[in-house]
Amino acid sequence: MTAVIMFLFGLRLVQVQALQANDYRARAVNEMEKIKTLQAPRGDITDINGVPFARSVAATSIVVDQTQILNPAKVAAFVAPILNMSVSDVQKALTGKRKWNMVAENAKPATWLKLTQAIDQYNSKFPGMSPDRIIGFFPERSYVREYPSGSLIASLIGFVNHDGVGATGLESSMNSLISGTQGKYSYANGYKAEIPGSQSEIIPAQAGTSIRLTVDRDIQWVASQAIADAVKSSNALSGTVIVMDPKTGQILAHATAPTFDPNNTSKVSLVAMRNPSVQDVYEPGSTGKVMTLAAALEEKKITPETVLTIPYALKRSVKVFHDHEPHSTQRLTTAGVLAVSSNTGSIKIGEMLPNQTLYDYLTKFGIGLKTGSGLPGESRGILPKVADWSGTTAPTVAFGQGYSLTAMQATSVFATIANNGVRVSPTVIAGTSDSSGNYTPSATRESVRVISTDTAVKMRLMMESVVSANGTAPSAAIAGYRVAGKTGTAMRIDDTCGCYRGYTASFIGFAPADNPAYVISVTIQDPKGIHWGGALGGPVFKKVMSFVLQSKGIAPTGTRVIPVALTEKQLIAAKKAARAKTD
Repeated sequence: MTAVIMFLFGLRLVQVQALQANDYRARAVNEMEKIKTLQAPRGDITDINGVPFARSVAATSIVVDQTQILNPAKVAAFVAPILNMSVSDVQKALTGKRKWNMVAENAKPATWLKLTQAIDQYNSKFPGMSPDRIIGFFPERSYVREYPSGSLIASLIGFVNHDGVGATGLESSMNSLISGTQGKYSYANGYKAEIPGSQSEIIPAQAGTSIRLTVDRDIQWVASQAIADAVKSSNALSGTVIVMDPKTGQILAHATAPTFDPNNTSKVSLVAMRNPSVQDVYEPGSTGKVMTLAAALEEKKITPETVLTIPYALKRSVKVFHDHEPHSTQRLTTAGVLAVSSNTGSIKIGEMLPNQTLYDYLTKFGIGLKTGSGLPGESRGILPKVADWSGTTAPTVAFGQGYSLTAMQATSVFATIANNGVRVSPTVIAGTSDSSGNYTPSATRESVRVISTDTAVKMRLMMESVVSANGTAPSAAIAGYRVAGKTGTAMRIDDTCGCYRGYTASFIGFAPADNPAYVISVTIQDPKGIHWGGALGGPVFKKVMSFVLQSKGIAPTGTRVIPVALTEKQLIAAKKAARAKTD
């Protein structure tokens, strides 16, 4: 019987050792070794010259095996100053029976190096098995998101949340592209936790795609300073400056005020994290008049020299509309109506067009449509269908109220006129670079013709008068350059009451006027006291445009400004002078 038992035992031993050894070994490995995700660094977001606005920086999380810490109080007193932490917090992290516990999350690699050097120096004083030696600290690789420019362009870039996922701005809308491909690593599995220091990389993480913006950091800085100063001095709610190349649609600057620091968002409100250039809508006021006049020019209802009788007030349906300042009935040319920003004159020009035609032109200019910028949360604005217009809608729309747009849409309208009537979709993305550094430029932007080149040229000539001494924005003039633009001072909808309260002040222009290189829009919401677009927006435009022209090496065209008659008297005098010169 004993012999039989020994024989069976021998057979089982052969089965285990010779036949099932690999199975048991694999099961042991599966029980002891686990696999985890290895974090990938996010791609950079840079300006047009490669200067980083957002980047992933290597970090080292410092963890501890509490079972190896024999004297938590003594070790904490030694370690805390190195980690720049309180002794009590470190001691709490060291005390317990856990095989894995976080001590310092996302510390700088230099901090880990400093800690290990200090521990090595300390341990050199004690023999190998001394209980006074400090052991049990281990590093874990990670990444933290850093924003070197701070609040400079926060509303556009956005930030990542605690889990490293894009929360707002481009960080959010392009998260899947920027975040890259995570890797995998194995580790020895202790009691309910991985054993620190046992990690082994299996699949390396692949860095995310980097985004190169069209934004120029230096221009962005000047624009940010200018709009911040204007918002502060006027005690305004907010402000926006956009610098755009009308030919390519590229945005060279996107500045907002107030702003926030994406490196520290713990106390930042959701409202402050918005991108007002595409998310906030407002009634444009007089900057919208350029579309009314352009439509009438295109339909050949007027010319720049058409003389109109302009009263101070006009009654349409149940409402009386009037100009900003009281005046006697005037005889102004179309150019004069634009130069002095006459509401009643714009109404009379708008009435030369059927309502549907005026609506169609606003749509062509992009009102009521997304610009195609691709920026997250972009609004279409508000443009009521003609079937919903009341008796006062058409005259209101004619001088820039009764519909709403975004600052990006408003910039695009003027860029269309600057670009000889062709609207190009705006963009902030110049191109992308993969993890190997291979750069791919963005595709050419979509474009559509809105008005003819002839109409655009005539509009630009008339818009130069706005910046003249006789216009509403002489403060936007730049010595040596031909500048064109339009002011806007619109009553502002207050969302808290659904009523008109306060103003939106704006100025949008371009230079050189006869060969536009850049368009700049300035929008200031709810300024207190002085609230005219020319007075507030003009100086900001001048400061930013002067820097842009200089930094981009745009020389004056050297052409002579052709004066456009603004009144009937000026027109008659000009014709007499022309005949006299011919004779």
